[in-house]
Amino acid sequence: MLNLGSYFPITDPTLIFLVVLLIILLAPIIMGKLRIPHIIGMVLAGVLVGKDGLNILVRDDSFELFGRVGLYYIMFLAALEMNMESVKRNSRRLAVFGLLTFSIPLVMTYIIGISVLHYASAAALLLGCIMASNTLVSYPIVSRYGLQKEQSVSLSVGATMIALTLALIFVAAIVVGHTPGAGSLGFWLWFVMKILLYCALLIWLVPRLTRWFLRRYSDAIMQFIFVMVVLFLCAALSDLVGLEGIFGAFFAGLILNRYIPQTSPLMNRIEFIGNALFIPYFLIGVGMLINVRLIFSGGSVLWAVFWFVLIGTLGKAVAAYAAGLGFRMTLMGANMMFGLTSAHAAGAIAMVMVGMKLTTPDGQPLVSDDMLNGIVIMILFTCIISSLVTEHAARHITLRNKELPAEDYKVDEKILIPVRYPEYANRLVNLALMMRDPKRNRGLVGLSVAYDDEHVRHNQEAGRKILEQVTKFAASTDVRMETQVRVAANIANGIMHAFKEFQCSEIVIGMHTHFSSSTKFWGQFHQSLFNGLTYQIIMARLMQPLSTLRRIVVCVPSRAEFEPGFYRWLSHLCRLAENLDCRMEMHGRPDTLQLIREYISNNFPNARVELVDMEHWNQLPDLAARINDDHIFVIVTARKGTVSYKTAMDRLPDEITRFFSGKNLMIIFPDQFGVDKTDKMTFAQSQHTEDKSAYSALGSWLHRKLRRFLVRNGRRHAS
Repeated sequence: MLNLGSYFPITDPTLIFLVVLLIILLAPIIMGKLRIPHIIGMVLAGVLVGKDGLNILVRDDSFELFGRVGLYYIMFLAALEMNMESVKRNSRRLAVFGLLTFSIPLVMTYIIGISVLHYASAAALLLGCIMASNTLVSYPIVSRYGLQKEQSVSLSVGATMIALTLALIFVAAIVVGHTPGAGSLGFWLWFVMKILLYCALLIWLVPRLTRWFLRRYSDAIMQFIFVMVVLFLCAALSDLVGLEGIFGAFFAGLILNRYIPQTSPLMNRIEFIGNALFIPYFLIGVGMLINVRLIFSGGSVLWAVFWFVLIGTLGKAVAAYAAGLGFRMTLMGANMMFGLTSAHAAGAIAMVMVGMKLTTPDGQPLVSDDMLNGIVIMILFTCIISSLVTEHAARHITLRNKELPAEDYKVDEKILIPVRYPEYANRLVNLALMMRDPKRNRGLVGLSVAYDDEHVRHNQEAGRKILEQVTKFAASTDVRMETQVRVAANIANGIMHAFKEFQCSEIVIGMHTHFSSSTKFWGQFHQSLFNGLTYQIIMARLMQPLSTLRRIVVCVPSRAEFEPGFYRWLSHLCRLAENLDCRMEMHGRPDTLQLIREYISNNFPNARVELVDMEHWNQLPDLAARINDDHIFVIVTARKGTVSYKTAMDRLPDEITRFFSGKNLMIIFPDQFGVDKTDKMTFAQSQHTEDKSAYSALGSWLHRKLRRFLVRNGRRHAS
């Protein structure tokens, strides 16, 4: 019988690297289903394959090498992603909040560490530094709501930089304090002098060197290598003067921040290399150090986890609400500051890894297994708490401000129409023609994306024929159309790249109807499309020519008026109704319908519109009886994490399949705030998102089993 245990743990470097790459590939998919933060997912994967887990891998020298690079990379990116402009504004308030959010958690943690957890003084101080720092894990939520300019957000971003910088200085002092002769006054004066000289040298040298190099050399690889040289030079000099290398990496990021724009190709390459290899390698290596058996043994580990989570959130909460009260901010503003500054992630892992190299005077490790395990679990809880609080605050600030989107938001109009099937292409172009604004006289863009496979030549030729067909159709209405045939390994990426190249404003695309290629409701790429772009996407299923439609029935979610794309889709539907000379019936909440009534009466007085109250989104299936074959049902939905999104929208695919099968259908994803995922990536958040969690799938499975059980028992009782 084959003994698989004899092959583990894996010691061959090639196989180790293969397993690590598989973890980097699969972890975001699995953790996305489980709704676990990306960083924690990598650490948990390391726990699983480590010696105290399934013992699949040996932690060889590659984890030491790549782990050190990843450790520096995390701190470097944390500094590069800081918004330095927000630091310059409100500098006094920012300094106050930064000191509060650093000192209060530090003092609270130190006292708890000494008196309750009975740690050594240095260990309690290190733990205090970890709790005093934070990572802006939930900042993407703020971007989705378009609240980057809110005062509470600007203060949180700047305070994060201050807290992290001070925490790293304290950690460096702890490291230096464990060197021989650290007790004398002269030693500490020389240490402070070395820090000042180190900072002054780098502030003078690095900017001059960077400007000279970037002006002289434009080669992409050379620029990337130069940045890496600066990073590791600063880290090496930091080690040389007695500071820890992570401080040098962080300081290098602060200095280079202004020379590497957030949306530049150089920034994209830096983030790509770090996110793809170095940072995941480091996080997996951290997980392999964790003794998972201690977690399940309970006792001291659970006690440490309880206090870590408590002081890790309470200290930040006290600082945020004290600052909010002192600055006379609203409760939701203070909530926002607490949410943004309460997550501990990459910086905490970096600092605890530094502490693992230190020992107490009696030879014991400064960071015990209990502390390491507790900090990892604390990171998981604080990331979840931070995301929930920030989401709640962002939603309420948006509704409190009652700032409706400007009618000229994203004013330009250029519609992209991806086409694939010749029998359907003209209908999509006709739909775009009827919704476009003739006053702007913008052309359309036709796109055909061919898979990069063995049939690529045939598919390219077929795409050209379809584009010739739709170009003639558009020309018959005196509308010019640009066309392009692209080759791509991923259809969604091909569409998004064409969208940017042509500087389009929205997409009109056919819904997935060929279930022979994919059994999923959204098909193979539609979900990636609306998750990857924040611009308007209209998906249409047209069972008959548009000219034969007699009525447009629209379902509008509550709070849709707060989305920036509100007026764009409303204008499109009004033009469609006018061009088709048919009635439009809009169902929604009274406050939303009132704004719709005002807008239509001012801008489309000839549109025949009937407004019908619909108190709850759960009433959507009830509209099925009102939809005839010559009607088109329009659903205005929202992307997750936006102000008009509601959990009932998760059931949309099932409800459409059950109640609206065979009907003319249009699903609109409006323009919404946020940075497109193809533009921006961050080590704190995975590029990959799963639309449906494992918990919802498990709940659906249990619901079906329970329903069958009840039906079976009912039949038995009836018989």
